[in-house]
Amino acid sequence: MATMKAALCTAYGCPEVMQIKDIPKPVPKENEILVKVYATSVSSADIRMRTFNVPFPLSLPFRLFLGIRSPRNKIFGQDVAGEVTEIGNAVTVFQVGDQIFGSTYGSGTGANAEYLTIKESAVLAKKPSNLDYTESAPIFFGAHTALHFLKKGKVSKNQKILIYGASGSIGTYAVQIAKYLGAEVTGVCSTSHVEMVKSLGADKVIDYTKESFFKNGETYDVIFDTVGKSPFFDCVRSLSDNGFYLRAVHLEVLCILKGIWVGLTSKKKVIGGVAGEDVESLLFLKKLIEEGHLRPVIDRVYPLTEIVEAHRYVEKGHKAGNVIIKIN
Repeated sequence: MATMKAALCTAYGCPEVMQIKDIPKPVPKENEILVKVYATSVSSADIRMRTFNVPFPLSLPFRLFLGIRSPRNKIFGQDVAGEVTEIGNAVTVFQVGDQIFGSTYGSGTGANAEYLTIKESAVLAKKPSNLDYTESAPIFFGAHTALHFLKKGKVSKNQKILIYGASGSIGTYAVQIAKYLGAEVTGVCSTSHVEMVKSLGADKVIDYTKESFFKNGETYDVIFDTVGKSPFFDCVRSLSDNGFYLRAVHLEVLCILKGIWVGLTSKKKVIGGVAGEDVESLLFLKKLIEEGHLRPVIDRVYPLTEIVEAHRYVEKGHKAGNVIIKIN
């Protein structure tokens, strides 16, 4: 039996639970494609999965669904970029040799492996012609999530939007997409990332280590917290009368109750959760990339054998943009 190398999460816990092992190479079913994985990313979602950092009471059903003592799906990596090397008999969308990118969601395993089988109906597309595999890999998680929430906030021309966590894997895309949509963008990040966020097109950048955005008297049509760390009611007070407060994280019970209260006592709206997945959004993002409106920001690139170091770095919470795992 043919084997491949993969990074497996052997238990919930510290980065060292990620271990490189030889496992059977998967064989595609009739409606699946076999992808030779060239690159993937380590995202905040991977860290939450490994540490099982899910707020109560969501943790109870999540533990039953994801696995009691360790993740049921032990191979992480939601982003993928690679080449189709084999197709099932019923596959019609892709061909052997196609260079693809997108999401591994629904495949049962992730992209932290040399090969991956995935249904042809998954959120996949041929990778942008002007990006290589390493650059294409992180597009899905960050950019797709950013686009999802910007749509929820009805971001449009001449609106004022503040993006909290503008230097992260979601924030760097949110800045660029919001500018494409015609908004006036203010980014919030730390000192070391101010110039990078400006280079992405932000009209103004606030260094949160020196200034609190909610104390400057400015109001915004949309405040988009990409990291789930902004002060709730300070953000609500900084919104215009019909403004949107977006949080790209699972909302805790207290946060949900606060959001309901805001909706009942004002015209402002609080929206959180996780992004849905659809091929149309991925193709739209590909169009923006190929037209030069969107580009990935890559902080560090690690080989698969250094998956522990990659997790350790991402967990610190100070990365700029994306951290990539280069595999083949």
